Amino acid sequence: MRKAILLIAAVFCLLLTGCGAGNADDTPGNIPAASVQTPASSEGAAADNTAVEPPTVSDSGETTSSGFDLERGVVLLNNGIEMPILGIGTFRLSNDQAENSVYWALRDGYRLIDTARIYGNEQGVGRGIQRAIDEGLVTREEIFVTTKMWTDDYDNGADAIDRSLERLGLDYIDLMILHHSQPSNDVAAYQAMEQAVEDGKLRSIGLSNYYTPEDFDRLMNATSITPALMQNETHPYHQSTEMKEHLAQYGTVMESWFPLGGRGNTRTLFGDETISAIAAAHGKTSAQVILRWHLQAGNIAIPGSSNEDHIRENFEVFDFNLTDEEMEQMTALDKNERFANY
Repeated sequence: MRKAILLIAAVFCLLLTGCGAGNADDTPGNIPAASVQTPASSEGAAADNTAVEPPTVSDSGETTSSGFDLERGVVLLNNGIEMPILGIGTFRLSNDQAENSVYWALRDGYRLIDTARIYGNEQGVGRGIQRAIDEGLVTREEIFVTTKMWTDDYDNGADAIDRSLERLGLDYIDLMILHHSQPSNDVAAYQAMEQAVEDGKLRSIGLSNYYTPEDFDRLMNATSITPALMQNETHPYHQSTEMKEHLAQYGTVMESWFPLGGRGNTRTLFGDETISAIAAAHGKTSAQVILRWHLQAGNIAIPGSSNEDHIRENFEVFDFNLTDEEMEQMTALDKNERFANY
């Protein structure tokens, strides 16, 4: 049954299209190192998900598929749950910094929050969420919370899930992903997440730092729920083309950590002549152009910052569109060059 459904999905699914000064991106989905989400059913993902058709974006910025919706700022995942396409990342933030950043982000219109057990700030993220809820800025159902299970916890995934829930102070997590490929025991960890979906503790599940189709298929073929999302290093110089093309047949969406290049590399991207010229043409910063490119290219982006002004700036990307020509110019920047080595 699984093979038949995947074959049908492969036939009908289209390939995902590859279509600021002072701003800092510090939110990879690694370690050492606008719109409101539609409330989702607690049933979460189902096995053998049918692929969702990826978006086509015109010069007007409108989407023509059931995938990325740039007007509402959401994407339909392969399990039927909507996820915001632009969020706040919390890598390298202390608990206090994470609390403030999450609070500011929710106040400014963000609805997607990304953290991880290994970041050590799930408690701060939870406090920021509760602060915004207590002030009436949002409801829990309007927020999409992502966290990640660290490799040291793969042998006891069920406990890791419960501990993340406790630290976040939440009754359920919208998306949990395995933080890194680890063939020795990542299948067992993923199966623990599948059980948590059935138990209502998780709504969606996915992967991070799986960089080859073979590695992705290894895990997927040993499990039941198709990953809703893949979080990899993705930016104009590393556009994850091969993986996005492979994931398209399963309706698995790409999410970018290091969407702006990461600390130490943002200046490289911000100073790129092509990006700078496009930014000048629109009266925007290079950071805003890169983030807009991500969204139009079909990438969820989670730029991170502890700077209140930068957090606001990063969300001001829904009021302009990159033309087809500009998208082609951005696509041409791909060097298949990662900035990180993990």
